[in-house]
Amino acid sequence: MNLISCVITTLLLTTLFTLSQSRKCNNTDHLLILKAFAPVSNFNSSWIHCSNSSISNINLSSRNLIGTPSWNFIKNITHLHTINLSNNSLKGYIPTWLWSIPTLTEVNLSHNKLGGAIGFEPGSGSGSGSGQSSIQILNLSSNRFTNLAHLSNFSNLYVLNMSHNNLKVLPYGLNSLNKLQTLDVSSCNISGNSKPLSDLTSLEHLDISNNHMTGTFPKDFPPLSNINFLNISFNNFTGSLPYDKAQRFGNSSFINAGMLFKFSNHSNNNNNSHTHTNNTYTPKQSKKPHDNIIPSRSNPKDPTPTKKDSSPSWKNRLLFKIIIICSVSILGLSAIVLIICYIRKKRKMARRNKWTISKPLNNNNIHQPFKVERSGPFSFETESGSSWVVDVREPSMAAVVLFEKPLMSFSFKDLMAATSEFGKESLLAEGRCGPVYRAVLPGEIHVAVKVLESCRGMSHEDAVCMFEELARIKHPNILPICGYCIAGKEKLVLYEFMANGDLHRWLQELPTGKTDVEDWSADTWEYPADSSSPEKMEWRTRHNIAVGIARGLAYLHHAQSAPIVHGHLVPSNILLSDYLDPRIADVGLSHNRVDSPTTDSDVYSFGVVLIGLLTGQTGSEETVARARKLVREGRGVDALDSRLRLGDNSVSLMVECLRVGYLCTAETPGKRPAMQQVLGMLKDIHPVSPELS
Repeated sequence: MNLISCVITTLLLTTLFTLSQSRKCNNTDHLLILKAFAPVSNFNSSWIHCSNSSISNINLSSRNLIGTPSWNFIKNITHLHTINLSNNSLKGYIPTWLWSIPTLTEVNLSHNKLGGAIGFEPGSGSGSGSGQSSIQILNLSSNRFTNLAHLSNFSNLYVLNMSHNNLKVLPYGLNSLNKLQTLDVSSCNISGNSKPLSDLTSLEHLDISNNHMTGTFPKDFPPLSNINFLNISFNNFTGSLPYDKAQRFGNSSFINAGMLFKFSNHSNNNNNSHTHTNNTYTPKQSKKPHDNIIPSRSNPKDPTPTKKDSSPSWKNRLLFKIIIICSVSILGLSAIVLIICYIRKKRKMARRNKWTISKPLNNNNIHQPFKVERSGPFSFETESGSSWVVDVREPSMAAVVLFEKPLMSFSFKDLMAATSEFGKESLLAEGRCGPVYRAVLPGEIHVAVKVLESCRGMSHEDAVCMFEELARIKHPNILPICGYCIAGKEKLVLYEFMANGDLHRWLQELPTGKTDVEDWSADTWEYPADSSSPEKMEWRTRHNIAVGIARGLAYLHHAQSAPIVHGHLVPSNILLSDYLDPRIADVGLSHNRVDSPTTDSDVYSFGVVLIGLLTGQTGSEETVARARKLVREGRGVDALDSRLRLGDNSVSLMVECLRVGYLCTAETPGKRPAMQQVLGMLKDIHPVSPELS
């Protein structure tokens, strides 16, 4: 028995010793990673699982890591293929030797606070001795990088995303990236010519939007026949934009892209073929030179040949040419006259129908000084019967501050003149924040003036700080603040005026095929070509609007030091530009309300707007409940707007978008996706133009 007890005791001790030894990981790669992230706050060593094999993948995405890693320890990990440290708050610089690790093929450091230049240091054995980086996918977006040097050493790149950095110029060595298929350098403050991009012949995805680039389109670009996605908006390009290219990539790809001449290449092709036919036909009808010289037989004694000048065929050809020349000249002159008349009529109607109440003019069309017959306080009534009061004696003492035009001097008196003393005929809407008026200040400055009723109790200093903070929010899908005016207790904010009105008006109040002549954006619906509202029936247009709203909301939630919550995202707060590009209004005003909105509530509100876009109905609880029920039952197609044009695969794409709205309107906030995820899902849904389907 004693022998058996000894054996059992020995086995137990051995087992305990083995277990204790197994808990201590002696894997070299594991220890190196622990040392590399030891200086980083919020790092948890349990995230790195120990194993006997070498570590090839470091994935610490979205772990709220703060600080600077000790990169030198990563240098000694011998089989490292992938590094993903995205969506954290890592700081500092990236060592140059990182890019020359021979086994490293994919790096994602996006959405951090990393900065400096991206250099290259060929190490011993890097790139299999070729002096080239082995990296194929490189995502450094949303950081603080200022330069990408020695790009010629990254010849193995397939994907390069440097968006939302401060590069200022295009990376050097682009012509060496023969394998590059995806390039995104949007929002990088880049100036200069786009000519270096033309060498990227393998490119399939190109986004250079929101920069200051110049060049000629499409000459200074890669072959467009290979590109599946293109966005050159918000730049300063010149050149021509064929109709098929605009249809293929979508109008949103060319918004504010510069001076691009739009033309229909279909009509040009017809004209070219017609010209070509005439050129080949004329020589067949012409005679040889000697056919026009015949001997005269009227006088047999005169052997001298005379020149024929009365041939019927020759006269017919001459007459035909004269008729053609005259017809072309008449048509050309007629076209010029029609264009001039059209422009004059448009300007005349614009002067008559638009902003007339805002321009006190005399017979000589000269601005007259606006006189206030009484001193303050001033009271203004709205259509709903409510009123607001400006408690100042002299309206010229309340200054108007314009952020983009600081040298222009305006006052509350000018706002009174531009709105007929805030008359009801100038009233655009009565929103949750207060009434909104249209106005044109001297210098043809078109603005919308909003009275912020909820800010009356705010001090002058706090209001100035709020307006200046809101003015720093810059994004293509956010309605920018032009300026503000503080008159007594009233705080007025000035927005850029959107002639197409808001999304609610566009989708609901103007039915397809019918013109609303009473609408304040009458110029948009003035001409018969636009009265049928064909854009409203286009699935691509509604998808572009949805993506633009999602992009603006994702910027507010994820691109700031602290998330900005909108708090009241409804169709009436989404304005549409000339190209139907959505702009979110009322940003930054939710903190003045009693309720406490969150990013989850913003996501829900976006889902309601998305369901409204797809169903064509108002975003009521009944509409949302019905759409969600149909999606759950697999009958999402029954919820779609009957006005939408249906293509070969458009129905399935619309239903897929409706599913995104279903996810956003989940009853439990924790089940709703973040706006970054929503934007990614919508961008992955690619509508096909009816002309290309």
